[in-house]
Amino acid sequence: MTTYLLAGGGTAGHVNPLLAVADGLRDRDPDASVLVLGTKEGLEARLVPERGYELLIVDKVPFPRRPGRAAATFPRRYRTAIAQVRDHIRTHGVDVVIGFGGYASAPAYVAARREGIPFVVHEANAKPGLANVLGARSAARVGVAFPGTRLRGARVVGMPLRREIVDLDLAAARAQAAEHFGLDATSRTLLVFGGSLGAQRLNEAFAASWRDVLDAGWQLLHVTGERADLADPEVAGYAMRRYVDRMDLAYALADLIVSRSGAATVSEISALGIPAVFVPYAVGNGEQALNAAAEVEAGAAIILPDAAFTPDRVRSEVVPLLHDEKRLERMRQAAAGVGTRRGTENVIELIDEALASR
Repeated sequence: MTTYLLAGGGTAGHVNPLLAVADGLRDRDPDASVLVLGTKEGLEARLVPERGYELLIVDKVPFPRRPGRAAATFPRRYRTAIAQVRDHIRTHGVDVVIGFGGYASAPAYVAARREGIPFVVHEANAKPGLANVLGARSAARVGVAFPGTRLRGARVVGMPLRREIVDLDLAAARAQAAEHFGLDATSRTLLVFGGSLGAQRLNEAFAASWRDVLDAGWQLLHVTGERADLADPEVAGYAMRRYVDRMDLAYALADLIVSRSGAATVSEISALGIPAVFVPYAVGNGEQALNAAAEVEAGAAIILPDAAFTPDRVRSEVVPLLHDEKRLERMRQAAAGVGTRRGTENVIELIDEALASR
């Protein structure tokens, strides 16, 4: 029996691909031992036990960004975290470690190397995090979600996705999706969303331009996010939702998407082959724009900058696209060749290769 230790967490961007791979390993071999390494503070502390996996705890030790007390105590705390992971590896007889970035991954890579077992790195973002940059230097295998991600020895494997996305038949689910949102299955639908918390820039832009979308002959499914306070105009053809727990149905109804370009969002949209207008979140180091680069280069998507995404920009850029069926069809055809639904299987292949290389 093989024992796998999957390390990562903190945010959904790390936890969701980790859980997709965990499910894939368990589905392939129900007798395998699949363990997860994470912190008490991260999203994994709730999601991992809910999915039925044992969560092994490691201290959260952020890399210091500037001199100070945290930097002075970092070496000691980091050594402690590594020792914790080494103890987990020995206690559970771990055969291979798979890291997805985040606070748990960095000590896991070091611990695996010192215990003489192989480890695999998966990077979800086009711009890799520090833990994975360091881990890739001595990993047995390295996988990345997007082409152009700069990690040593990286292979493009795609993003491990949720099963409901992997198995989604867009055409077959469209009627159910339309009924679910109170829209028409035969009408073109624009899906706008900015993640679970929403995107203020997108919300403000469409709050003042939704009539233009409807006047173009399209429906609008607008997921505002739980923190939004937009008033629902309650008109036919415009479905406003604070939160959607069936994003598979939202995708099934979408003929064009306007969204942020987080790694998971871009991967899901490209895997499903849906044309998109991405408005990268302007905070950070520009990683969201990089995430969408392959889609844009292929002609499956366009990028509009956050600062310039106004109601007028919707009218001048998005609405004309709604009228341009030939361009939309070219984008659909391009989108069909960009993404992959085999991210989970591809990462598992890396794991198998790492085990075979021992």
